[in-house]
Amino acid sequence: MTKVLRIINRLNLGGPTYNAAFLTKYLEPEFETLLVSGMIDETEENSDFIAHELGLEPVYIPEMYRDINLLQDRKAYKRIKNIIRNFKPDIVHTHAAKAGTLGRLAAIRCKVPIILHTFHGHVFHSYFSPLKTRIFLEIEKYLASKSTRIIAISERQKKELGLVYKVAPLEKIEVVPLGFNLNPFQENQAEKRRLFRNQYLIDDDEIVVSIIGRLVPIKNHKLFIDAMKIIFENTSKKVRAFIVGDGEERTTIENHIKSIGLDYVNFTSEKRKAQITFTSWRRDIDVVNAGSDIIALSSFNEGTPVSLIEAQAANKPIVTTRVGGITDVVIPEKTALISSKKSVANFARNLFIIIEDDEKRIEMGNHGHNFVCQKFNYSRLINDTAELYNKLLKEKRKSM
Repeated sequence: MTKVLRIINRLNLGGPTYNAAFLTKYLEPEFETLLVSGMIDETEENSDFIAHELGLEPVYIPEMYRDINLLQDRKAYKRIKNIIRNFKPDIVHTHAAKAGTLGRLAAIRCKVPIILHTFHGHVFHSYFSPLKTRIFLEIEKYLASKSTRIIAISERQKKELGLVYKVAPLEKIEVVPLGFNLNPFQENQAEKRRLFRNQYLIDDDEIVVSIIGRLVPIKNHKLFIDAMKIIFENTSKKVRAFIVGDGEERTTIENHIKSIGLDYVNFTSEKRKAQITFTSWRRDIDVVNAGSDIIALSSFNEGTPVSLIEAQAANKPIVTTRVGGITDVVIPEKTALISSKKSVANFARNLFIIIEDDEKRIEMGNHGHNFVCQKFNYSRLINDTAELYNKLLKEKRKSM
């Protein structure tokens, strides 16, 4: 049996965790997979339940965190080398930046036959200073030169990696879109909607706009909040905004809301209605989507945003910024209205259009389910990955 060592940055709530878990579980019995994970930050929701619900027991590397720490990173690198030497994988497949760096360096050192890395996003703009970004880019180019293949999660990302940032030649980059179990987003929607709206004191005639994700600078919540202020001042409808998630920017976001005169509540500590409600982390995103009417995303940069895939699976219309792989995930003008990441006015205008027009809101929502269920089903992810593994194994055997 072919052995695969799968290494992921951390098991936080998001697409990389779901995909690493699905691949570990469902590539069996053809591929024996060991899942290795780093540790989550204290500001993140622990999502190892995703792996455990599939019957998986990941191996954790206590020294591997998202942030750079040369001493800890060196210890993590040595630990990964030991795992490789004991497990003797035919394939090392890494997911996201830290795992991709340490995992591939260890695999190169241990002469693993096939080395793969999936870019779930990239840090080549909007994250770091120009100097630090350049250093990271040069590291990625070196690692790509030593990798058997680079995996992009969309055609747009492939072009970015190959043509814009020149991480690797296009012929070395394979496209394998993400895959999810989207069935829960259609199941018992009416019941889930009642549950969410009763919990947060939402009236039947109130329109809920939700933004789902980590509260970190790259998610650009300020744009969303400034646009909602315009909405509150101009709409004829009853509207409430929900910020679902948590993170390091929580206090900064709250202070900005105060500074522009909007009312907000942290619902975990105070149960009342407000213009903007913070829910903190929620695992039941299917319930959040069922209870919401519009899903927003205001990021500076994205790979394949899971919240937008899930929104469409739940028949919810989207307002989003035009960044990263967004246009590979939505159908512009049909399932989503898209604006510049720099324009509060355009973002607010798109929100206003969907909020004011009940028929358009419903019509846009109805276009999404079939689209994402065909393109982002986890069974397609499993088949695509198995096909790629087998192709590379065959190529390797021929070259020996």
